Amino acid sequence: MYWRLRAVEHTDSHDDTVACVRDLLTDVIDRQLISDVPQGVLLSGGLDSSAITGIAAQRFGIRGEQVRTFSVDFVGQEDNFVADEMRDTPDSPFIRDVVSHVGSVHRDVMLDPAALSDPAVRRAAVAARDIPNGFGDLDLSLYLLFKAIREHSTVALSGESADEVFAGYPWFHFEAALNAGTFPWMTVIPPLTLPGRTAHIEPGLRARLDVGAYTADQYTSALTEVEHLDGESASDRRMRIACHLHLTRFVRALLDRKDRLSMAVGLEVRVPFCDHRLVEYVYNTPWSMKVSDGREKSLLRQATAHVLPRSVVERVKSPYPSTQNPAYAGMLQQQVKELIAEPDAQVFALIDRNWAQQAVAHDPAGMPVAMRGGLERVLDLHTWLDLHSPQLRL
Repeated sequence: MYWRLRAVEHTDSHDDTVACVRDLLTDVIDRQLISDVPQGVLLSGGLDSSAITGIAAQRFGIRGEQVRTFSVDFVGQEDNFVADEMRDTPDSPFIRDVVSHVGSVHRDVMLDPAALSDPAVRRAAVAARDIPNGFGDLDLSLYLLFKAIREHSTVALSGESADEVFAGYPWFHFEAALNAGTFPWMTVIPPLTLPGRTAHIEPGLRARLDVGAYTADQYTSALTEVEHLDGESASDRRMRIACHLHLTRFVRALLDRKDRLSMAVGLEVRVPFCDHRLVEYVYNTPWSMKVSDGREKSLLRQATAHVLPRSVVERVKSPYPSTQNPAYAGMLQQQVKELIAEPDAQVFALIDRNWAQQAVAHDPAGMPVAMRGGLERVLDLHTWLDLHSPQLRL
C-alpha cells in the first residue's frame, strides 16, 4: 500500500485550523485549474460544489474571466418538490443564488422521465460502469450531465468527497447508525440496507450469496486498518472509525462511478477535496472542530463562507438530486413487465420473478425508494447480461 490514513495529533487552534483548510483548498483548486482546455465546475447548490465554484470564480476573476458552471435538474422538480427524509429543499433556488453571487456562465441540464428511462442511456451507463448494480437514476442523470458538459468543456471540477472528508452525511450524527456494528450508511439509506439491497434477488441465490456474512467480514476487516492515538476518548475513537470507513470504503464507490461515467464521454472530472494534504489534515482534526457550530461540515462552512451567498452557508445537507416524478417509476415498471413476459429472459435466473411481479403492480406514485431501486437494478442486470452475451450464459 503506497498511502494510508495515519492518526496524527492535531495541535492547531480552531482559528488556525479554519485558516489552514481555506489555504489548502485554495491551493488545491489553483493547481487543478491549470489546463490548456476549456474548464467548468459542477454546481448543485450545496455547500461542497458551491465552495469549489466560489473559490474557482475568484481565481478566474483574477484572470479577467468568468467560471462556467453546470447543473442537472428534472423537469417540474422545483414546482412539484416534496421534502423527504433525504432532501429538505430543491436545488434550483440555491444554484441561482450561487450563479448570481459569483457571476458564472451557467447552464442547466434539464432531464425528463423519458430521457432517464431511455434503454440506450441505461446501456451506455451500464457499459461505462461495467457492473449491473449501480445507482439507478443517479447514474443515468450523471452520465447525461457529463455528456452535456463535454459539449462545452473538457475538464470539470467537482465537489465529490467533501462529505467523506468533512463528515457531512447525516448518519455521522445518528447514534444508532454509529453503534450498529456495521457500515453506518447501510443502516440509513433504504436501497443500501440489506433488505433493500437483496429483496429482489432470487431466494436460492440470495441464500448462497449470504450478503450479511460477507458485509460483516468486510466490516471487521476495515476496523483493523484504523489507527488510534493514545488517550483518545471513546467518542473520538468512534468518530475516527466512522471517518475512516467513509474515506476508505464509501468514497471508493463514488469515485469509481464518477471516473467511469465521465471518461465514457471524454470528460475529465477533477476532485479537489481528494487532495491527500487536505484529507490528512482534516481527518486528524478533533471531532469537536468538525461540528464546532453544531452542524455538519463546520470547518468547510467556516473556511469558505467568504465566497458563498448566505443561503448556501446556512443550507442543510442535501445529496445528489434524484427525480421525484412518478412517471419515471411507471416507465421502469413497464420495462420490467416486458421482461417478465419474456419466458427465456436470462435475468430471472438471478432475480426473484415473484418480487418483480409485485413491484410492477405497485402504485408508482407511492413506490418506496428501495423498491424503485430494485427495479432499476433488474434493468441494469438485464442490460449487463445483454452486453456480455453470448460470452455469458446462465
